[in-house]
Amino acid sequence: MRNFLLFIACAGFAISASQAQEIRFGVKGGVNFANMTMEAEGISMSPGSRTAFHIGGLVEIPLSDVFSVQPEILYNSVGSKLSIMGIESTTKLDYISIPIMAKYYFTEGFAVEAGPQVGFLMSAKSEFSSSIPMMEDGEEDVKDEFKGIDFGLGIGASYRLDMGLFFSARYVLGLSNIGEEGNNNGNDDDFDDIDFGFGGATVKNNVFQISVGYSF
Repeated sequence: MRNFLLFIACAGFAISASQAQEIRFGVKGGVNFANMTMEAEGISMSPGSRTAFHIGGLVEIPLSDVFSVQPEILYNSVGSKLSIMGIESTTKLDYISIPIMAKYYFTEGFAVEAGPQVGFLMSAKSEFSSSIPMMEDGEEDVKDEFKGIDFGLGIGASYRLDMGLFFSARYVLGLSNIGEEGNNNGNDDDFDDIDFGFGGATVKNNVFQISVGYSF
């Protein structure tokens, strides 16, 4: 009974301490420097980066004076660019991303953060242009060539001013293979001989994000 009462007292103290902390709601947006890594049958490819954007909202839930948890929901545009044999191809992948970041404050306003991210694919398009005569520019819907869910791991840092304005930088490393089996993953038909969906192949998103936001 004594141990039970002690547990209840500790639980009540923890809940009271959590409620005493200031929960912050906020919005953020910024630029993405995105890329995709591809590997199949011993062949690795690292296309050029695509500059895009992210925008969304967040809530920061303090657990103590120095630790907090920050779930976010973002509209996240990523992808990559590829240039080969006179063909310029841009793969555009748009996700609803949900990062859940654990934050540690070293000093007032400055924090480091890390946590998982899940993304739900909303659209996927491949834009291509060519300097080859008789070959027209165009755009193709390639959503069926990518998996609907992407998992990643984010790590970064942020600084928040007393007025609520904050700045952050984050790298999100892709953990899951986003390519469906039996397709060329949004690349031009010239790459059909390399099937990134078979034989343990991997296609992953990677993105470096710079953000500015406001929380209150």
